Order: sequence, then structure tokens, then C-alpha cells
Amino acid sequence: MRAKFAWRKLVAGAAAVVAGVTLSVAAVPATASAEPQTVRVYSASMGKSIPVKVLPAAGGGSNNATLYLLDGLRAPNNNSGWLLETDVQRFFAGKNVNVAIPFGGGGSFYTDWQRDDPTLGRQKWETFLTRELPAFMQANFGSDNRRNAIAGLSMSGTSALNLASKHPNFYQGVASYSGYPTVSSPGFAQGIAASVLEMGGNPINMWGIWPAGAWLENDPSLHTANLRGKRVYVSSGAGSPSTNPAFNPASASFDPIKFSQMVPLEAAAGISSQLYVASLQAAGINPQTHITPEGVHWWSFWQDRLKESWYGTLAPALGV
Repeated sequence: MRAKFAWRKLVAGAAAVVAGVTLSVAAVPATASAEPQTVRVYSASMGKSIPVKVLPAAGGGSNNATLYLLDGLRAPNNNSGWLLETDVQRFFAGKNVNVAIPFGGGGSFYTDWQRDDPTLGRQKWETFLTRELPAFMQANFGSDNRRNAIAGLSMSGTSALNLASKHPNFYQGVASYSGYPTVSSPGFAQGIAASVLEMGGNPINMWGIWPAGAWLENDPSLHTANLRGKRVYVSSGAGSPSTNPAFNPASASFDPIKFSQMVPLEAAAGISSQLYVASLQAAGINPQTHITPEGVHWWSFWQDRLKESWYGTLAPALGV
């Protein structure tokens, strides 16, 4: 299950906190079809081709805005949870925006790792997402590389905020659904490390030894001022049992497996997201938020929040 993110250690720690480049080997026509298509984009930084599902802008042509939509911790290499679990393809049909959905990146936090990893290999996702893929989108799908936004869920909600904070001249809008943007805080940092470990990677290869290395550099909550003038969306639930009888221990329909998979993760995301929103506001940024007691760590909630963020944050940021 892609959404069963492995953050078991994060909840206890979080509670404690609170008490250009050569790009493509794919044969893509100069004027790309308006139909969704999967292309392969060569990443020189990673030395391999990355499959990307592209939902082209309805109008075709050039000067198109682009939304980069990232998958979660268990992202498969041959598809995306957005395509498997949501109606994202139908939702964006007819809209004047390119949507680029890269496959893979499981356990990577979509960042440039400091060292190659014996299991996960060479991870240079920041370079791919901010240089290599945008150049490909410009050459093949008419992206103007001026109007860009990025969004993600859980692991990649954290990543989207991190990338937008580090590249504010590239992204005009960003959305995080159930992310953990207090990256370097005690408890949350250990949860991130635990999730990387469960995917077979070594978190020391990613950002070094916490709290040194690149942990502070990649903590969105420490760089909120970079998002001044940008449109920001932050959402999370709190894993309330009232969301569904299956998550209520007092209910006859209680499902302890679903509870353990979806409730503690969302409760931790709720804590981290609220702390992050407070840091945004302290920096003079007024984000669109949807943080409520209801909601669990699952695609049906992320699908709804994507649509809400599109109309309230992403589309206005992109001017479409």
C-alpha cells in the first residue's frame, strides 16, 4: 500500500515536541499531443531515465503553466498513486495547464542526496525537478518555465514545501497535503529517518547526521520568508475517529490495522502542519489552510484537498 508510510517513530517524537542539460531519450513530437502520455525523461544527474506522466494543457501550443505533482513515500517506479488512487487525470482534462507526474522517488524525499546509497542509488531529485524536467517540459510541451507550481502528499508534501522554499524564483505556488514540514525538529527528524530506513535507504546518505549535515537547509519551517509573495496551501487532518467508524476504537466496525496505518500518521502531520502555518504567519504569509480534526492518511482526502487547493491557490498562482 503506497499510503502506508512508515513513520511509526514519528508520532511519539512529535507528541514530545508539542507537550542547460541533455534531457530526453524519448521520441516526443515537437508539438505534443493533447492526450495524456507517459514519456521518459533522461536525468543526467541520476544517470537514468525517469518515466513521467504528462497531462498536457488543453490549449496546447506554447507558454503553458505547469504543475508538478509528486507521489508519496512508497511511490512505484512504473506509476503514481495520483493516477492509481485518484481522478486526477479526469479533473485536469480541459484545463489550461501542463501537469507533470514523475514516477518513482520512493523514500527519496525528492531531494539531492549527499551521497549515493547502496540500496536507493543516486538520488538527485531536486536537480531533476528544478532543471532537467522543466527543460524537457519547455521543449516538448510548451511550458513557459515562468509559471510553475508544485504539490505533494505526506513525504512529498514536505518535499514540495522544501523545493518551493529553496527555489522561490521558479515556483509561484505550492501545496502540501498531510506533510511534515518541521523537518529538523526532534521527533519529526527521527520519523523522517525511520521512513527512509524502511524504504531501504540510509538517511545519513541523504542529509547527513541530524541535526548537522543538510537537515536545517532542507527544513521548510526555517525558510518560510522565502515564500513571501507566493501562494501557499497547507492541509492535514488530525486522524479523528469521527472520520469513519473503522477508525473509532469504540465502534463495532473498528479496524485496528487501518487505524494504525492512517490515524497516527495524520495526527503527526496535523501537529507539524499547524506549527508550519504558525511560522508562515510569523513571516507575514497568509496561506490557504484546511486543517481539521477529521481526515486520515489516505488518497480520498488528498484528492479532495488537491481540488480545493487548485481553485484557491494553485490556479490563481499560475494565472489559469
